[in-house]
Amino acid sequence: MPEADEENDSAEDMPLSMRLSIADTLTLGNATCGFMAVYFTTTGILIPHLTGSDESGMARHSAATAVILMLMAAIFDLFDGLVARKLRSSPMGAELDNLSDLISFGLAPAYFVLVYGMVADDAHQRVSALAAIVVLLAVVLRLARFSCVTLKDGMFQGMPSPFGALTVVSIVLLELPFIPTLLAIIGVAWLMVSRVEYPKPRGVLAVAMLSWIVGAMGLLAAWAFDAPGGQLLLQTGCALQVVLGAVIPLFATARRVNTFRDNRREARAAQLP
Repeated sequence: MPEADEENDSAEDMPLSMRLSIADTLTLGNATCGFMAVYFTTTGILIPHLTGSDESGMARHSAATAVILMLMAAIFDLFDGLVARKLRSSPMGAELDNLSDLISFGLAPAYFVLVYGMVADDAHQRVSALAAIVVLLAVVLRLARFSCVTLKDGMFQGMPSPFGALTVVSIVLLELPFIPTLLAIIGVAWLMVSRVEYPKPRGVLAVAMLSWIVGAMGLLAAWAFDAPGGQLLLQTGCALQVVLGAVIPLFATARRVNTFRDNRREARAAQLP
């Protein structure tokens, strides 16, 4: 009994900054998924390519597993914020979230692009490495800016890093020619550091995002196990992801233009006698 009392006292005396909340645990799940995505990309795609293995099925399964892990990281990232708002978050919460996002939505997709440049027939390894660095640095800059810039409630400035990571991976999985793939990846990196406003996934939008992620997992599973029409379904899902990434900025720009026009009309009306 005295030993148990001592353990309870030590737990209560632990600094608040060292205690992990439930939301922090979900955030660590995000980081774990990102690391495992890098692992499967290496062991299932890169190493068989370097050793001359012809097991294309293994590469497909590993690619699908890596992307599914990034999708799971996005789910953890979605729920850790919701849990933190409902329950509580430790003082480490924001830092843990940024570090985990850097692994899952910066390192993992950038590494995926790098490996694509090494295994694709028409790709150029050095140029792909440069594109991977651009993706990684875009996420780093975006996360750093997110930590020190105060934005409007309910809005992100620039494409959110989970959405950007999934869009980059979708571009790679579309298997387009190298130059269009490269330009599209750089375009996504630019959107992540841009000032284009994106709505935060709350309420109905959060449910829609979760449904889309689960559906994407199903498409990847069908593709990995070579289900009938699996390739077509995957390409359709990837194309929709890329289209969403391109359309949302257009809507945001149109809304900003309309707001600017309305403000000018109100200013003119106020100046009239």
